[in-house]
Amino acid sequence: MPPAKRIWTRGRFHASSSLSRPSPVAGETTTPAPASNVSQTSTLPLALQRTTDRKPTRRLRHEDYTVGWICALDIELAAAQEMLDEEHQPLPRDASDPNSYTLGRVGEHNTVIMVLGLMGTNSAASAVAQMKSTFTSVQFGVLVGIGGGVPSAKADIRLGDVVVCWPSKDCGGVIQYDLGKTRPDGVERTGFLNAPPKALLSALKSLKASHLKGSVGFLHHLAKLSSQSLFARDKAGPDILYDPAYNHEEEEENCNNCKKEYSVRRQTRGEHVLVHYGTIASGNQVMRDAKERDKVSEKLGGVLCFEMEAAGVMNDFPCLPVRGICDYSDSHKNKSWQPFAAGTAAAYAKELLLLLP
Repeated sequence: MPPAKRIWTRGRFHASSSLSRPSPVAGETTTPAPASNVSQTSTLPLALQRTTDRKPTRRLRHEDYTVGWICALDIELAAAQEMLDEEHQPLPRDASDPNSYTLGRVGEHNTVIMVLGLMGTNSAASAVAQMKSTFTSVQFGVLVGIGGGVPSAKADIRLGDVVVCWPSKDCGGVIQYDLGKTRPDGVERTGFLNAPPKALLSALKSLKASHLKGSVGFLHHLAKLSSQSLFARDKAGPDILYDPAYNHEEEEENCNNCKKEYSVRRQTRGEHVLVHYGTIASGNQVMRDAKERDKVSEKLGGVLCFEMEAAGVMNDFPCLPVRGICDYSDSHKNKSWQPFAAGTAAAYAKELLLLLP
C-alpha cells in the first residue's frame, strides 16, 4: 500500500508513517502445556490458518492478563492473532466456560483474544461475562472487527476505512438502534450505553496527535498483514457505492452484473485508509437496506457504521469498538472486503494498545 498524505478534516485522518515494533518483555519460565488443556481456537478453515511460524513460548497465569480483545468472526480472529508480538501457551479452563481464547502479548500488555460463538448483542454480553470470570484481572478491552459503513455528505466513508467509537454530548458513542418503546410516530429509544473507558479515550487523543504529526503506526502493521494473500487489498475487488434506490440484482453472489450506471460518482481517493471517529449503531439484525440505513442514521443524528455486538458489551465491560468497513449496509453486501477490513481494524487496535501505559 502506498503511503498516504497526512490530512486531517472533520475528525478523520489520512494515515501514513509507521511505528517501531516493541522489544520483548521478561516473563515467567516456559512450561509445556498439557495437550488436554488446549483452549486456543483450532477450527478455522484452512484458508484462515496462521500464516506465521511463531509458536507459543511462555505459559502465564490467568491473572496475568489485563486486556481483552473481542471479535466475532473467524477472519477477525485471524487478523487479531497476527497482531500479537508474542503468543502464549493456552491455560486450563473451567468446563463451564464455552469461550475460545488465544493468549499473547501486544506491546507490554498481556492480552486475551476471544472469538464469539454467535453474533449479536446477547451472545456478546454472555461471552464477555464468562471471559471476565475466567480472566479476573482484565480491566478493559477492544471490540475489533468489521462493520457496515454509512456514507454521507459529512463522512466520506470508503471500504477498508476504520470507524472508531467516540462519545458525543448526546450519547456515549454506541447506540442500540433496535431497542426502545413503540409509539404511534415510531420507536422511542430507551436506555443509555456507557462511553469507552477514560484510559482508552486518553490514548485515542494521543493517537490522534501522533497522526497529525505524521506518525501513523497502524499502516506499518497493516502493510505487514496485507503482504499475506488472505488480507491483501487487491483481493477485495472494486469499491463501488450504489444509489440507495438501486437494489442488488437478485440471485447474484457478487455485483459483477449490477448496473454500473447506478453507481455513485465520488472523488478519487486512491487506496488511502481514513479513520473516522463518531457514533456506531449496534443491533441484533444485519442492516442490508440502503434506504433503511439512511433513515435510521438520520433519526440517530448521523452514525458512521452498523454492527452487531457493541450494544451487548458497553454497559458490562469497559471497551472501545473499532470497525473496519467491509460494505455499505445495503443490498450489495458481500464478503469480498471482509479480510482487508478486518485487517485495518486490527492494525489500528494494535497501535492504540501500544500507546497504553
